[in-house]
Amino acid sequence: MVQEALDRIARLDPALNSVVALRAAEALREAEMIDRRIAAGAPSGPLAGVPVLVKDLEDVAGMRTTYGSSLFIKSAPAATDGLIPARLRAAGAVIIGKTNLPEFATEGFTDNLVFGPTRNPWSLERSPGGSSGGSGAALAAGLVPIATATDGGGSIRIPAAFCGLVGLKPTNGLIGRYPPHDWIDYSTSGPLATTVADLRLLLQVEMGPTAGDPTARPDGWSIVPAPRPAGLLAADRTSDLGPLPAPVRRSFVAAVDAFAEVMGLPVTWIEPDAFFTDGNPDLDWFTVATAEHVASLGRGWVTEHVRSMHPATRAFMEVGLAVPIDDYLAARRRRFGYVMRLDELLGRSNLLLTPTVASEGWYADGRLTSASEPGMLPPEVYSTAVQNVTGHPAISVPAGRSSTGVPFGLQITGPRYADDVLLDAAERWESAHPWPVVAPGYEPFSTVLG
Repeated sequence: MVQEALDRIARLDPALNSVVALRAAEALREAEMIDRRIAAGAPSGPLAGVPVLVKDLEDVAGMRTTYGSSLFIKSAPAATDGLIPARLRAAGAVIIGKTNLPEFATEGFTDNLVFGPTRNPWSLERSPGGSSGGSGAALAAGLVPIATATDGGGSIRIPAAFCGLVGLKPTNGLIGRYPPHDWIDYSTSGPLATTVADLRLLLQVEMGPTAGDPTARPDGWSIVPAPRPAGLLAADRTSDLGPLPAPVRRSFVAAVDAFAEVMGLPVTWIEPDAFFTDGNPDLDWFTVATAEHVASLGRGWVTEHVRSMHPATRAFMEVGLAVPIDDYLAARRRRFGYVMRLDELLGRSNLLLTPTVASEGWYADGRLTSASEPGMLPPEVYSTAVQNVTGHPAISVPAGRSSTGVPFGLQITGPRYADDVLLDAAERWESAHPWPVVAPGYEPFSTVLG
């Protein structure tokens, strides 16, 4: 399996640019050791021998973590694995390399000044999304069966939508976090996969508390048969950022109708301006995330180096540099009201349906149209920030294909710690509306196993 993954990367990735570093010799040695242990009847993990790519935001022992930034390209190799790579290794997976991301994971398209843009296997002129776009493209092209992802504002769900994958932003605290993320309360690791079965398995491996995370659920959590959803809510948006583009709305309405039929439940539609009356979580996300990222890197360091960053990253950091402390704290305080509102709407088992992304996609360099300039994408193209602000779980499932050639994603949001309800709903959707596990012209990695 490891050799097959390396061969596929060598053959297919030059057109995609999803993989930015390899540890081929080390991976093959580890795979040989696993083969010998299995042959000897020794215990092996649930992912024994499975090749995995790691987003270049996470540490892998012996490899540099560049964050997609020229400012870190000469950093020393990591001494130890990060939390999720370590848990995947403990389950038997073999890390073979790293995937591309936007600089410091600040954008919804995957491009940087070090490695260049990653392209979507479904349409090479288009972006696979971000910030876990390298992982999304690698999975959609069948390069590997597992690639890691993180989500601080949609970074799992956006690539899931654009690459025809299923991706879960779990309830904040279900997967332990240490060291603290750049966006302290918003970011979490989570699974991104080609099937719901793989998503379940990865969540089992990744979840659980860790020392140093005061927000992690201490008693753990188990994936058990979930209660049937009580009702379905649907909304074009959860903030009043303007109407959806007409093609997006057509795809979304069709997906809502089909999902309601699968679940056997009526749908209650909610207007965007009826969600939150005291503030806008999408705009507050920008206030908090940009300010916290500047603080994470250090205001002096950002001020010194901001001119060396990718234009979109520079714009993101310049917003953060200008955030007054009173505005930051007010946005943090409003978060409690946003959580209460979603808790009230979702109850114990209601589900909220929205588009995963309020756009049919963008070009690989981040341009919304062929005539526009690359830069920071506007808030109205996103539909994924509110769940990071409130901590609620959300899953993106494939629901057709947009006119741009990339898939369309339906986002399902559930009550906090109702991740099992989302997984069951996604599984029912997958059974009724199966999707191709790779983009056209690519071979599923599962064929390696016969």
